[in-house]
Amino acid sequence: MAMNNSLTIIIDDENWLKESAAPDIWCRQVFNEALAYLQKQHQNIKIGFNKPICINLSLSNNVEVQKLNNSFRGLNKPTNVLSFANIDDDAFWKEQELSPETELGDIIIALETLKKEAEQKHIPLQNHLAHLLVHGILHLFGFDHQTDVDADKMENIEIEILQRLNIDNPYKEL
Repeated sequence: MAMNNSLTIIIDDENWLKESAAPDIWCRQVFNEALAYLQKQHQNIKIGFNKPICINLSLSNNVEVQKLNNSFRGLNKPTNVLSFANIDDDAFWKEQELSPETELGDIIIALETLKKEAEQKHIPLQNHLAHLLVHGILHLFGFDHQTDVDADKMENIEIEILQRLNIDNPYKEL
């Protein structure tokens, strides 16, 4: 049975369309590759694939990300990506049983920070966008990088998914 996974994209800053050709199409491709990889390679993750997976993505800016970062993390500064995982909510698992789909949560990416980091790393904006989106998706699935072991595991999964998209290892030393 084919699943109708969905990535709902809101482009809430028109500068995304100036910086990246069809970022929505690219993000859907990244989303599909990430889910295909996770379904095939990591069947022991917390979330099953017996229902369609749904994620919301906001392609935003530093101002909005800074507000959210301050409100939810107490950090009054912009960051590249924020993920708000529904699995962190105790009610998620009960609601999950009743829902026809798995609403994993929300990801927001700040264009200015993304652009600055891509320039510093000398990589295409599209590649860095893919990396941040994959990183956010993994957080929604329950992956984290609080310990070195967890960080290594998460980074290795990111590298493998990005390789499927013909994107070089973002963690390699220049």
